[in-house]
Amino acid sequence: MKMKMKMRMKMKMKTKMLWRACSSHGSLSVSCMLSLPPSLSHYTIHSNSKCQNFDTLDEALSCFNGMLCMHPPPSIVDFTKLLTSISKMKHHSTVVSLSHKMDSFGILPDVYTLNILTNSFCHLNRVDFAFSVLARILKLGFQPGSVTFTTLIRGLCLEGKVGDALHLFDKMIKEGFQPNVVTYATLMNGLCKVGNTSAAIRLLRSMEEGNDQPNVVAYNTIIDNLCKDRQLNEALNLFSEMITKGISPNIFTYTSIIHTLCNLCEWKHAKTLLNEMVDRNVMPNVVTFTTMVDAFCKVGKITEAHDVVNTMIQRGIEPDAFTYSALMDGYCLQSKTDEAVKVFDMMVHKGCVPDVYSYSILINGYCKTQRIDKAMYLFEEMCRQKLIPDVVTYNTLIQGLCHVKRLQDAIVLFHGMVSHGQMPDIVTYRILFNYLCKSRHLDEAMNLLKAIESSNMDPDVQIYNIVIDGMCRAGDLEAARDLFFDLSSKGLHPNVRTYTAMINGLFRQGLVVEASKLFREMKKNGCSLDDCAYNLIARGFLQNNETLQAIQLLDEMLAKGFSADVSTTTLLVEMLSDDKLDQSVKQNLSKFLL
Repeated sequence: MKMKMKMRMKMKMKTKMLWRACSSHGSLSVSCMLSLPPSLSHYTIHSNSKCQNFDTLDEALSCFNGMLCMHPPPSIVDFTKLLTSISKMKHHSTVVSLSHKMDSFGILPDVYTLNILTNSFCHLNRVDFAFSVLARILKLGFQPGSVTFTTLIRGLCLEGKVGDALHLFDKMIKEGFQPNVVTYATLMNGLCKVGNTSAAIRLLRSMEEGNDQPNVVAYNTIIDNLCKDRQLNEALNLFSEMITKGISPNIFTYTSIIHTLCNLCEWKHAKTLLNEMVDRNVMPNVVTFTTMVDAFCKVGKITEAHDVVNTMIQRGIEPDAFTYSALMDGYCLQSKTDEAVKVFDMMVHKGCVPDVYSYSILINGYCKTQRIDKAMYLFEEMCRQKLIPDVVTYNTLIQGLCHVKRLQDAIVLFHGMVSHGQMPDIVTYRILFNYLCKSRHLDEAMNLLKAIESSNMDPDVQIYNIVIDGMCRAGDLEAARDLFFDLSSKGLHPNVRTYTAMINGLFRQGLVVEASKLFREMKKNGCSLDDCAYNLIARGFLQNNETLQAIQLLDEMLAKGFSADVSTTTLLVEMLSDDKLDQSVKQNLSKFLL
């Protein structure tokens, strides 16, 4: 009896301490996709309850309202079952609303109900409220389980607050709450996502020393992230380790490693691993095969990609839209759009419905080969199929239209994009600015820039670079200068492209002193020159008879491992053939042609 009393007192103390600890997280917020609480199969559902499975939210709400009218009302078990169904439908705000309504009717929650509420708050980016639910769990005398803590830890990790997640994990253990393998795997994944794979491996080792031994999920978490970071040797070492320990790799393990091997062009090793997984009775699925098809296509190995597709068909695995799209993309990368169309037609013939991505690949292929009318026809066909073009589709077509000098059609498409509710992104604007400035439509470019500045989207420095360069090329140096010096007030800093465009514009106007001053400022601000900048500025000095400065800059360029481009080389050849040029200068310039 005394022993039971001591244990009860100890648990109460633990609960109070954790309640105080969790209240410190009240200001946290998170956006996450979290696992639901475990099966509630141990509950005994009322035999007269029909509220177990729903096709729509309206059905669930009708059932909920009916349950509230029952006298006596169903147990909390039935309400929890209903909230679980709604949560699975991802109607998390409804879960929160119904939980409040249950409170107002005096229906007391249990720990499983509160776990569902915690999960929903995290989905709604309100992890601060989720921690408040944890406090309520403790206040009501319930014991939070691993599901509660894993949900909160995953939420913090997905927000990038891995430090907070580690703190909660440590606090959980300190207060006697034992994490399970899912908790460990969740924290490992969070550590890997922020690039701290070594800490994840240390957590794996500490897990081995505890009660919960790592399983395939824990190993997969680290192996997958090592693969994404292209740390193949480390991934293969862990792969060998898990096999040695009797942990069988699954389809996810093999697919992660095969994907990385393909990306690194380790084709033999990838095929060996594919055969090995079959020998171990782990059958490759459509994702595994599509991974190989995509990798082969990206490096131009279309024949090998087709061989993989034939192999998967022989094994009874039907290619899906992603498989066919990978093949289409491979052909388009080689400008074989007609072959890509054949794959598209085969996909339709096989009963595989093309999606936005499939259409966008073909549209891109036609645009790259300047068959813009066919691209537009496909776009219209896509819309007729009730598919909604995304921003990538629009950007591809706008770029294609601009490239064949159909700027007005591109602008019409841009307006159509906006009117259909598809918001342009920064890439859309860069494309438009680039072609507006190249075609000297500076007034339209400035109007568009003002429209963006007054909207919620902030133009980046690349957009300003395009406009400044366009103004300089059009001879509107004053406007370019104003825009350049106004960048700091917009919270932007000139980069090498900004400086080069402005300096080049000053050289064009013969303003050598100002150009030289800006060049010195550029170097003083720590802006490193690239190949393009060295060549452009060197030519500016040469064209303005500042030969000594040009030679100094060209020497520096060679020392940095860069070389004269075609335009600089042509200018040097012209200068060396000029009889009026001093022989000593010719001798200095000639070394840059060697």
